[in-house]
Amino acid sequence: MTRSLAPVEPPFPESLARLLDAYPKQDGYLLSLFRVFANSERFLRKGVPNLLDKDSPLDLRSREIVILRVTGNLNCAYEWGVHAAIFARAAKLTGEQVAATRLGPPDAPCWNGREAALLAAIDSLCRSGTLDDALLAAFRRDWNPGEQLEILALCGAYSTISFVANVSRLPPEGFASPFPEPA
Repeated sequence: MTRSLAPVEPPFPESLARLLDAYPKQDGYLLSLFRVFANSERFLRKGVPNLLDKDSPLDLRSREIVILRVTGNLNCAYEWGVHAAIFARAAKLTGEQVAATRLGPPDAPCWNGREAALLAAIDSLCRSGTLDDALLAAFRRDWNPGEQLEILALCGAYSTISFVANVSRLPPEGFASPFPEPA
């Protein structure tokens, strides 16, 4: 028997429907990713903490830079495209900056010094799970402890989300931004 992670289709059992009601919707549409999560009620409840609330210690721009860079680094066209389409404009990211989260170096001219250091830290975390002394010093200089923890949690959560979307082979949502590919 072949088992795959695939989006659960409605109608949902009552227990799943209750859990899925708490997930955000795009114009009433429940994203395919969340329906993949529905393969496990436990995962729906505990798998990925909802870090996209108004109480985040990070501003929207910084949060989206983290999410776009992590999903870009992990080749997750699905989640990168959703965030680029839904949040990039509100986060005041230019088209050049959005593309650079996927293909640009951390020190690309479109980023300020703090953002470049953040991108370098994300790259290091995605690559090795840690920060060398210079990156750690910049990380501590630029972000307070609450923000540091939020950045680390976002990197972990969006790594998990990227793994789920990639292993599920989710095609991009119809509204998603196209995923930049290397030339």
